[in-house]
Amino acid sequence: MEYIRQLNPFYKMMSVTIIMFLIFGIISSIPTGNDVIIAYSQKGSQGSEVEAVQQTLKDRGLFKAEVTGYFGEKTEEAILRFQKQQGLAQTGVADQATLKRLGITIGSIPPATEANVNLLARIISAEGRGEPYIGQVAIGAVIMNRIEHPSFPDTLAGIIYENGAFTALVDGQFNEPIADSAYDAARDALSGWDPTGGCIYYYNPKKTSNQFMMSRPVQKVIGDHYFCT
Repeated sequence: MEYIRQLNPFYKMMSVTIIMFLIFGIISSIPTGNDVIIAYSQKGSQGSEVEAVQQTLKDRGLFKAEVTGYFGEKTEEAILRFQKQQGLAQTGVADQATLKRLGITIGSIPPATEANVNLLARIISAEGRGEPYIGQVAIGAVIMNRIEHPSFPDTLAGIIYENGAFTALVDGQFNEPIADSAYDAARDALSGWDPTGGCIYYYNPKKTSNQFMMSRPVQKVIGDHYFCT
């Protein structure tokens, strides 16, 4: 600060401008509620998914260390060996393809209780207004697929209320009255109907600029939504 005080007014103004520009750039890079943030296990991660990865690799003779649930260098090396062995992209990250090949899942489809139907119907209605019925079921199916996928929370409420996962919770649509069709769509999704064929993401290309979502491989287009893996 002593240095800035010694600058003439022009350079002082330029210094302040540059500082403000950098601060704005940092703030603007922070994800908003419209962004879906999904991070696969990688170096530095910890939790039940990492523990499952370590145990599975250990069972295959690829991980020689203790199963701790912490993703360190030895876990990364074991994943790299597994990926090379399986002909997968050698990223050292427990990505979707690697987890699938390892046969790892965490959650299971919840029962179609009244509470589960109502909760799932609410998010389907909020996210799928104006969509065809099969598109509403597809939204529910994506949520079911996430429950079974180790990179997401393993409960229905955990998926729906995950920070930044659904714009309907941010813009208030989640609290709007539930469309009658959403209840039937929720029951169909809970019973196992999956029009997406296993997708874990969806987005409306007319309403998002999220580069992560738009980079995902599109498997189905239903109504206005693209369904991706």
